[in-house]
Amino acid sequence: MIYLDNAATTKPCKEAAEAVMKGLECFGNPSSLHSLGLEAETLVSEQRQVIADAIGCLPKEIYFTSGATESSNTAIFGAFAAHGKRKHRVVTTTVEHPSVTNPINKLEQLGCEVIRLSPDENGQITPSAVLEAVNDDTFLVSMMLVNNETGAVFDVGSAFSAVKKKYPQVLTHCDCVQGFMKLPFTVKKLNADMISLSGHKIYAPKGIGALYVSAKVHIPAFLLGGGQEKGFRSGTESVPLICGFGAAVKALSGKVEENLENARAVQGYLVKKCGENGGIAVNFSGGSPYITSIAVEGLKSEVLLHFLEKKGIFVSSGSACSKGKKSSVIKEFRVPEKLSDSVLRISFSTDTTTQDIDALMSAITEAQGSLARIRK
Repeated sequence: MIYLDNAATTKPCKEAAEAVMKGLECFGNPSSLHSLGLEAETLVSEQRQVIADAIGCLPKEIYFTSGATESSNTAIFGAFAAHGKRKHRVVTTTVEHPSVTNPINKLEQLGCEVIRLSPDENGQITPSAVLEAVNDDTFLVSMMLVNNETGAVFDVGSAFSAVKKKYPQVLTHCDCVQGFMKLPFTVKKLNADMISLSGHKIYAPKGIGALYVSAKVHIPAFLLGGGQEKGFRSGTESVPLICGFGAAVKALSGKVEENLENARAVQGYLVKKCGENGGIAVNFSGGSPYITSIAVEGLKSEVLLHFLEKKGIFVSSGSACSKGKKSSVIKEFRVPEKLSDSVLRISFSTDTTTQDIDALMSAITEAQGSLARIRK
């Protein structure tokens, strides 16, 4: 099996799987006062520290959630609850993940003015464009670090710094799901008040994520109940999943730059092979080396995806959340209409090799011949 759909989810690493089992064995409720509860609470606190260290913040600024969707919803609706009665503008991009796009669409239905910025001809959203969209009526700017379909990396740090300098009261939120533990960043460099993180994109289990909220920011609780996570996110903490998350982060810590260089080498090889084929377009390059969007000219994505699957090669036709629907994000990145039905997203893990790329290219070449009868 050659798995090249790591932007959708990753295979849990050995360290994460072992940590989950440790968390299952420590079955006490972290809120209980007896020794079993204290043991569970200690495990949770240790993982909170690991994740805080990874992005350069205080442990008290990390809140565990069920995943990045909950994190982003909490950040966006929390910002609205805190400031939406006095201010009414939200600034975001046209290429955000649905977990950001849909909550902001909801804010628009509730009466907010939403400014959506599109990538320019270079696939970038410049800091000056972000600043220009912000005014005195703005309460939130939400901008992703790495686009999940193309790998485009946005200059979030410069954009948020420019906004904060002129409008210090505006809240800044960043979806860092595709950048966490893949690209080096800290909360200080991003100048983000809130950051969404996911476990299953970095070799941890599904169902666990985190939200960073600056200690200087106050947004209301999203889930009410027993007062867990300092009252911010009620619900008994999932100790096994939190342990798996922390273990995955710890396993990657200190290796981000090394893994990044390896990914660049593999992506460079993929781009080279696409050029040699002649019938494959690279839709975007120069962003995160972990994600590459290509288009096999004349072949429909879904048909080719299933052809590759039969060869034991797993890729995506776009965002996993789109479930096969045509991507509006690809259009925003100015991919020609004639290629929009032919897009494949190739996304790497730390274990992806050039041999995997050779197998992929060989299978695509075979498809270009055998699937000729269904060309558009």
